[in-house]
Amino acid sequence: MEILVCVKRVPDTAENEIVVNGKGTDIERGDLVYSVNEWDNYAVEEAIQIRDRVGGTVTVVTVGDGDSEEILRREMAMGADKGILLSDDAFNGSDGRGIAAILKSEIEKGKYDLILTGAQADDGAAQVGGMLAAMLDMPYASLVNKIETESGNTIKIGREIEGGNQEMSEIDLPCVLSIQTGINEPRYVGIRGIRKVASVEIPVHGAGDLGIAAGSVGAAGAKVKRVDYFIPPAGEGAEILEGSSDEIAEKLIELLKSKGGIK
Repeated sequence: MEILVCVKRVPDTAENEIVVNGKGTDIERGDLVYSVNEWDNYAVEEAIQIRDRVGGTVTVVTVGDGDSEEILRREMAMGADKGILLSDDAFNGSDGRGIAAILKSEIEKGKYDLILTGAQADDGAAQVGGMLAAMLDMPYASLVNKIETESGNTIKIGREIEGGNQEMSEIDLPCVLSIQTGINEPRYVGIRGIRKVASVEIPVHGAGDLGIAAGSVGAAGAKVKRVDYFIPPAGEGAEILEGSSDEIAEKLIELLKSKGGIK
């Protein structure tokens, strides 16, 4: 089975203090530590497990600048067979539709049975998987937390629905699935694996290689534009605890005791 997984390089919130920039147009990115999007990591692990069961290859692809190559190499060290970087100044400022259009152009250059994305990324819009499926005219399922490979041209997929119930569906291949966290346990990436893929050539495809008109993607082609970033004011009754971690913990315990939350 030929599997393509779309991944994204995002700020690592466990390693960063996220601060809005002075203009309110973005977060401060100068000193941020980046990593692969958490949902995408689960998607790559699932792809690797499917390949190991039924055979085939796993390709990881990302839209980004040169620094995004690091997450492709990480996922290749994890077990993906190939990586593709889609990078061009014309892609800067793309909205979800633009990213999906860029990915579509790359996907149509190959022949994939299964295309996986994370359920969402750092923007939280959860748009790209569904838009990509619509552009490719392929069946689609979101928030997938179980995949059973079947013989022939179908697979079974599970989704958690309201009330904690599980829904199982059969879906034709090729298809696009957005993967939920918890579907598996992503494997540890060791130094040996990282060294093994350090010198592997990763192709870089730009707008010209993909046959994309520059004005159709990027900021020029975006239908959704970010107009403001801000920290919402504390609501009535909210209290911000300040101090060291120990001081905050002590204050929180006292507050919970005073409100009857703990004894």
